[in-house]
Amino acid sequence: MTVHFVGAGPGAADLITLRAASLLGSADVVLFPGTYIDAEVLSHCRADVQRVDTQDLDLDRISAVMVEAHVAGREVVRLTSGDPSLYSALHEQTRRLDAAGVPWDVTPGVPAYAAAAAIVGRELTVPLVAQSVVLTRTQARSTAMPQRESLAAYAATGATLVLHLAITRTRTLMAELAPFYGEDCPVAVVSRASQPEELVLRGTVATVAGLVEDAGLRQAAVILIGPALASTADPRAAESYLYSPERVARKERLR
Repeated sequence: MTVHFVGAGPGAADLITLRAASLLGSADVVLFPGTYIDAEVLSHCRADVQRVDTQDLDLDRISAVMVEAHVAGREVVRLTSGDPSLYSALHEQTRRLDAAGVPWDVTPGVPAYAAAAAIVGRELTVPLVAQSVVLTRTQARSTAMPQRESLAAYAATGATLVLHLAITRTRTLMAELAPFYGEDCPVAVVSRASQPEELVLRGTVATVAGLVEDAGLRQAAVILIGPALASTADPRAAESYLYSPERVARKERLR
């Protein structure tokens, strides 16, 4: 039997892939992070599936559940919020499975930042405004960040920033970002994207911390920062060359 690491998407039961739904439907054991995943996602499972909420389990116990199920010949799905490629502890868990000789694979999911961008209706890469997106987090009560990955280093590029696991430090982070983006730079905070409790806050580097504090947000939120989020057209913005009349005409000439 194979352990399937499956991206559960941002929360809504209809924002998972067809493959993910199929794997959930055939699973005997499903491990899921109850803090982040809406219960409706588990509606794709069989009624007799063994459900294991991992929010209070350490990695060794989580891995033990998967190994035990594999040995018993049971099909296992390990759900992660969003996409397994981001902050899912995939590396730590698969290392343990490899040591135990347990085969595994990965099914991608809709990442939280993509769901957040969709909800606020913004493209994160606007020509001549921002062509890069930085997905990062900050350190509080968590694993240390590599020294070379400072927030200031990323902010200096002017790219669109997406901050994960950072909502409790919003005020400190905005103060750090203000010299690079300016206090009027737009910021969007999306909490529990696509879930019934979804909340969207729109502000600026100067104002968003107050909005977050007033809303009492403590977890399950992403912060988007950058001029690409502006509600009106940035005067620096250009239209994509890919769809320009010049490119189409040039392509026709070369035929």
